[in-house]
Amino acid sequence: MKPTQIDLSELAWDRQAESPGAVVGKRTPWLTRYVIPISILLGFIALFSFAMGSHLFSRRLVMVVPVMVQRGEVTDVSVPLFQTAGWVEPCPTAVSIPALTAGVIEELLVVEGQTVAKGEAIAKLISIDAELAVRQVETVVAIREGELQRAKAEQAAALIRLERPVHLRSELAEADSFLARGETERFQLPYLVQSSRAQLDFETTNLKRKRTAGDAIAGIALAQAQRDYDSAVAKHNELLQRGGLLEREIATLQSRVTALREQLELLVDERRQVDEAKARVASAVALLDQAKVELEQAKLSLERTVIRSPLDGRILRVLASPGTRVMGIQETAGPSSGTIAQIYNPKQLQVRADVRLEDVPMITVGAPVLVRTASSQKPLQGRVLQQTSSANIQKNTLEVKVELLDPPPTVGPEMLVTATFMAPPTIATGTAPVETASQQILIPQQLVQRIDGATYVWRIGPGSTAQLISIQVGDAGNDGLVVVNSGLEPTDKIIVPNVQQQGESAGGVGSGSAPLRDGEPVTVVGEDASIGIK
Repeated sequence: MKPTQIDLSELAWDRQAESPGAVVGKRTPWLTRYVIPISILLGFIALFSFAMGSHLFSRRLVMVVPVMVQRGEVTDVSVPLFQTAGWVEPCPTAVSIPALTAGVIEELLVVEGQTVAKGEAIAKLISIDAELAVRQVETVVAIREGELQRAKAEQAAALIRLERPVHLRSELAEADSFLARGETERFQLPYLVQSSRAQLDFETTNLKRKRTAGDAIAGIALAQAQRDYDSAVAKHNELLQRGGLLEREIATLQSRVTALREQLELLVDERRQVDEAKARVASAVALLDQAKVELEQAKLSLERTVIRSPLDGRILRVLASPGTRVMGIQETAGPSSGTIAQIYNPKQLQVRADVRLEDVPMITVGAPVLVRTASSQKPLQGRVLQQTSSANIQKNTLEVKVELLDPPPTVGPEMLVTATFMAPPTIATGTAPVETASQQILIPQQLVQRIDGATYVWRIGPGSTAQLISIQVGDAGNDGLVVVNSGLEPTDKIIVPNVQQQGESAGGVGSGSAPLRDGEPVTVVGEDASIGIK
């Protein structure tokens, strides 16, 4: 088999066929080489010119006069005294909802911001231990009740023995019977002795006759006579000795009868038994009461495994979670170790406002306050409650509490507000109005310009520009100052017209002879302390 022949001449490039001056498929990169770099450079120049414009171009050099603020006297209750910032908080404080028994939280039933009613469940603790404790104490109560019934039965029996001492009367009757029998025997003893003496004489004579008879009678008859004689002698001797013993026995019986009668009269043992029975009943009652108290405590602990709201309100914050162990009200527990949540009454709110120290003298307890917040379209009515002792050394302010009157549901704790303190009301009809310190803005009268019946002043506006604004002025004083009712703020600086100074700035020379234009850039070179002083 012969190998295939490959012709490489077909892959050759004929350079002679191309025109020397023609360039095919080739474009000039003018966009990346010229347009983009020039655009970046122009943008940088524009940004630099905008940032340095106030220094590159000429600016008017002006003198300024700051507005003056002083305390005045107002009598109109609608006049605002001053304005300050603050925040809303519960009045007087938020209420903590604690777990009154130790345990582990099994379930949380509320979230922050939720409205709850008094007695509504907030959370639940694991309650199996408390349930077993209740059952155990119930058993103890049953035992104590049985002991009390037994003690009462013993007391009843002791009272019966005391009221009806049958056992003593029985013993006394028995002793009387023995005594009567002894006395009877003592009475019969002389006759018995006499009878035994006669019997002894008879047996003696009988024995002598039979002995004299000799073998005439049988031996058994003689033995019988001897036995009868011995028996008569023994009985007679016994009767003779029985007299002394019988007297002692009778005396003993008389003593017993006397003792039993005294015992029946005094009833010492029976009274003691009654008292002891009463003591046992009292002890059983006390033990039963103790067991009942323990049962109530166990039931209370079981009931406290359900944490309930102490009032109608809204949950401010939740401080625990399921699985958290709470210590309850144990002595070793910390002050907040059992707090589940905090609640507040949405109808009882107050504002804690930071008041500047120079405005504190204008505060009057009970004075009206207008409170504005973004969560309410209408201003909220309030009144001054009291000044606190919490002063801020950095802000130079004092905290003042303001009660909110009928706050809407949209207002809640920790919301930022603006509080406007108003002049207090008059005391009574027909009396002089209450004079209260207020804040007045004063400027030199010669800086006020009148144009077409309106009053204007030049002030430093945003971006260090001259700004012509309209103001409302009041009465002028003898010191060359005029009261500004509206249009100016205490932080404004008034431009002194026709006193512009010509000088060089970073961008060139300003033309001080030309009049000011509204919005014209200016440079403040200082304050004129001579304006307004007479």
